[in-house]
Amino acid sequence: MEELGSLGRTLIVVGAALVVIGLVLVLAPRIPLLGRLPGDILIKRDNFTFYFPLATSVVISLLATLILYLLRK
Repeated sequence: MEELGSLGRTLIVVGAALVVIGLVLVLAPRIPLLGRLPGDILIKRDNFTFYFPLATSVVISLLATLILYLLRK
């Protein structure tokens, strides 16, 4: 019976994580600077556009690390 309790907790955590990811995907376009930070690489040519959000990735990684650190405390 103990195994089912562990499985239930795991499913709840995974479900909560999916809800948070869904909210981030819905609300991300409304964040004004996200995706246009200095350090993001944008190369435009005639038929080619390359975008690599380097600075945005670093900021998101730092925020995720901080949030996970605070949740584990």
